[in-house]
Amino acid sequence: MRLDHLDIFAVAPPPPGWGGRYWLIVRVTTETGITGLGEVYAAGVGPEAMRAVITDVFTRHMQGEHPENIELMSRRVQSSGFTQRPDPTIFGAFSGLEMACWDILGKARERPVWALLGGRMNAEIRAYTYLYPEPRHDPTAFWTSPEMAAEAAAARVAEGWTAVKFDPAGPYTIRGGHMPAMADIDLSARFCAAIRDAVGTSADLLFGTHGQFIPGGAIRLAKAIEPHDPLWFEEPIPPDNLPGLAEVAAHTSIPVATGERLTTKGEFAQALAHGARILQPALGRAGGIWEGKKIAILAEAAGAQLAPHLYAGPVEWAANVHLGVSCANLLMVEAIETDFHEKLVTGRPRVENGFVTAPEAPGLGIELNDEIARAHLYTGDRLHLEMQEAPCDWQNGNSFGGGAVD
Repeated sequence: MRLDHLDIFAVAPPPPGWGGRYWLIVRVTTETGITGLGEVYAAGVGPEAMRAVITDVFTRHMQGEHPENIELMSRRVQSSGFTQRPDPTIFGAFSGLEMACWDILGKARERPVWALLGGRMNAEIRAYTYLYPEPRHDPTAFWTSPEMAAEAAAARVAEGWTAVKFDPAGPYTIRGGHMPAMADIDLSARFCAAIRDAVGTSADLLFGTHGQFIPGGAIRLAKAIEPHDPLWFEEPIPPDNLPGLAEVAAHTSIPVATGERLTTKGEFAQALAHGARILQPALGRAGGIWEGKKIAILAEAAGAQLAPHLYAGPVEWAANVHLGVSCANLLMVEAIETDFHEKLVTGRPRVENGFVTAPEAPGLGIELNDEIARAHLYTGDRLHLEMQEAPCDWQNGNSFGGGAVD
């Protein structure tokens, strides 16, 4: 059973595009005809360039190999170009292809992927959601309205969710890290207060920042939101400032979470060593499911927890669920529940009353709907997510639109 053929789909979800501008989904087929799905997360080059990268990684390091040999293929990719260091583009390409190998292996053995990762530790796993506008909300005003956010949070709790994430501290700028405006700190505190009042102790508050601040600014912000007891302070500073991460962690009682922009267990080990206590690997960038399992084990040994990140499509979601089912130190998984996620693949794990039941179907348990995928192919040249060039607006306020695409 050798890896033989590769298909790549750049699928564009319809507006408002929750999950990104497009999703890079790969399908690998073996010589014996077994197929496996994977997903590459948020590459730093455009979809056509990334298509070439994915193809090169597959043909150079994986084609003709047995899908069992994941460790060998991973080491080949990490060593490509005589680098032996994390490369989010190259290793991101491998991450999606690696997921497909696990899907193939599970199908071949007629077992779900979690059964190949140590078995079922969790019969069900806790999920959380980002706060998005309700149908009655102004979709532009929502992102700076504590009242609307509180209404959305209350609605999610009524559905059974026990944790909600929000990010009112914008902007999402290439000029990070910056010092937050006093207005942004005040808005963040008001968001936390309104949401806490709306949900009480029924849900945890997950505060995101997308790595935007210098350490001193992140500490100021943390002190403003601490009275409302968020469960985590997500990515308070840019991902390469490890001493700064340690400084922030030492000056707040809120557990620091990070990881969506990190690659390989080596970078996550450094984050742990500098104070991160909740790790958030994006499996379509960090190295895939096997690397995710290693990251989870590192976290467990350090007394830290795992909360896989998701701002992508339904294939990475399925991979997150299977990893989470197998991990003793899983905290929760991020979920995006839209009709399009549901239509694009069959067998997608569903959140019910805030939790996901361990899948039982072989492999990842999902299959791509080719008709839907081909009807929504991305034809633009922009990136999955983009950061604004404008700096923090000190006079008129700032807004981060929750990842909605235009």
